[in-house]
Amino acid sequence: MTDKGTLDVAKYALGEADAAAGPSGPLRWLIMLLGASGVLLAVNQQFLLNVFGFQPLGNAYLYYLIGIFLAVAFLSVPMKAGPSMGPIWLNSGLAVLALVSAGWLGNHGLDIIQRGWEYEAPLTADIMAAILLVLVLEGIRRAGGSVLLITALLFGTFPLYAGHMPGFLWGTQFSLLETVRAHVLGVESVVGIPMQVVAELVIGFVIFGSVLVVTKGSEFFMDLAAALLGHRRGGPAKVAVLGSGILGSLSGSVISNILTSAPFSIPTMRRVGYPASYAAAIEACASTGATLMPPVMGTVAFVMASFLGVQYSTIVIAAIIPALMFYVALLLQVDMFAARNGLQGLPRSEIPKVWPVLIRGWPYLLSLAVLIYVLMVLRLESRSPYYASVVMLVATSFRKDSRLTLVRAQLLLMDISVNVAKLVAVLAGIGLVVGGLSYTGVAGAFSRELLLYADGNVPLMLLAGAVTSFVLGMGMTVTACYIFLSILLAPALIQAGLNPLASHLFILYWGMLSYITPPVALAAITAAHVAGSKPMETGFRAMRLGLPLFILPFIFVYDPALIMVGSVINIVERIALTLIAIWAITSAFESWIYGVGQIGLTSRGLFLAGGLLIIVPVFITGLVGAALLIAVIAVNLILQRRKNAANL
Repeated sequence: MTDKGTLDVAKYALGEADAAAGPSGPLRWLIMLLGASGVLLAVNQQFLLNVFGFQPLGNAYLYYLIGIFLAVAFLSVPMKAGPSMGPIWLNSGLAVLALVSAGWLGNHGLDIIQRGWEYEAPLTADIMAAILLVLVLEGIRRAGGSVLLITALLFGTFPLYAGHMPGFLWGTQFSLLETVRAHVLGVESVVGIPMQVVAELVIGFVIFGSVLVVTKGSEFFMDLAAALLGHRRGGPAKVAVLGSGILGSLSGSVISNILTSAPFSIPTMRRVGYPASYAAAIEACASTGATLMPPVMGTVAFVMASFLGVQYSTIVIAAIIPALMFYVALLLQVDMFAARNGLQGLPRSEIPKVWPVLIRGWPYLLSLAVLIYVLMVLRLESRSPYYASVVMLVATSFRKDSRLTLVRAQLLLMDISVNVAKLVAVLAGIGLVVGGLSYTGVAGAFSRELLLYADGNVPLMLLAGAVTSFVLGMGMTVTACYIFLSILLAPALIQAGLNPLASHLFILYWGMLSYITPPVALAAITAAHVAGSKPMETGFRAMRLGLPLFILPFIFVYDPALIMVGSVINIVERIALTLIAIWAITSAFESWIYGVGQIGLTSRGLFLAGGLLIIVPVFITGLVGAALLIAVIAVNLILQRRKNAANL
């Protein structure tokens, strides 16, 4: 569920890892022991097992998790970029402090709530809170980088000087001790919604994603995609789109998805004629879009459900149509590119048969069915990934090449431990942003001021929101970017009359775009490294291929029918019109119209304009757009016939 810390499992999937991957010796076993204790704690809490009479109440569970996984973060994440972890005595000391301070607070969890320690606490509680706050800042620096640390510091310390700020930035001011207590002992900061989401939902899905990769589920889904589409025109590219889409939607991670699938998909794409930068761009877009694809999506989807106060299944239903449309756009583009350049698929002799692949992959299909059933039908969101993971582990144990050996068990436990540790370190730190804005009251004032400045101009607000989301997405994780803007921007969009769910999805989509857009383009750069292509060239290709991600948010925020809000007729009509628009736009980009063939620059421009006009939810503009598309097709067909007649 995170894009960092997945390298062990990704390497294992590529056949490059062994039992000694990552930290070695006693440190490795200590990390696994701590990680296992954290996972057992989460299982005990989710299933109300009350093991040995231990069932933490209130925020005690959150403090225990923070202590355990902050300790793992200090033992597994380097102090600075590079292979060196730093002084072992320092990392060990920080880990011990995390366990002691958070453990003490967890042991007094009920006292913190019942006795109001957020406002008046004993000296020991203040000391432990101060220690944990410093450790949280160091954790976010290691796991999230300097930009996130600065952001957490800026907004975390905001209560100290909020009373001196001008205009709408003015807020309630706190003393240093009051600020420390509010952040650590209060319920809206370090142990606020971000950490609550990790504790209640995300840990289970991290486990599910890791089990999927370690038991070779990634190979199955790539083989299935190859069996279905490998022989088609430009087959390897379609396999990459479908395989990466499915795999990424289950793992919820962009970078680990690329590291897992790109070494297989990119060489086969290049073999049939796709340029290196194009192949890398396809993989980058497919992996990026996967985190918007149900059923798992990414960490941010669970945070969104908590902020909106809806069930996760509501987010899944809303996200499914836009996500599918993005993959339709990718498939159209790679097919048109193949048609225009005469690229073929793979020989059938090299492609696995569908039924043998399905039979071999029954454990993964069964576990996926269990996940969806428990998640969507039984509505046991927090328990669904645990059930699915157990089913997968049991089902894959019948085959030697996928069963959980001692080596794989170590890799699995290490991957889960490090992934969850980095999530806890980042989101506990991001809680400081939420707390700083919430305690001072500035969040609400900011939204009101934005509405005032926009003067009811919704397009202007959306444009400002898109640019802000994109810029913040360059320096933050998508989850951090979303949390920040869901506090400041989303309320203003909702007050302006836009659908709440559509407004939050709008922020999420634009925060994701930095993955495939220069200058950051982390997904494109990662894929370019695998393909051996130029990073910036790959980034710009990925940006063009991923254009639907730029457009779709504006469609569903204006017309929520695309996120399944409205009457059946309205939903079907909007889906049909959007699909036509996507076909027209991708045709213009690839200079190819089905049934017509290659088109020139003028036709491309008109076809693009027609597609954009159809998107606008106004009848007359849609009519003009449709007329443009028909005219371009008709003129090109007439010119083609004349050319053919002249050549006879």
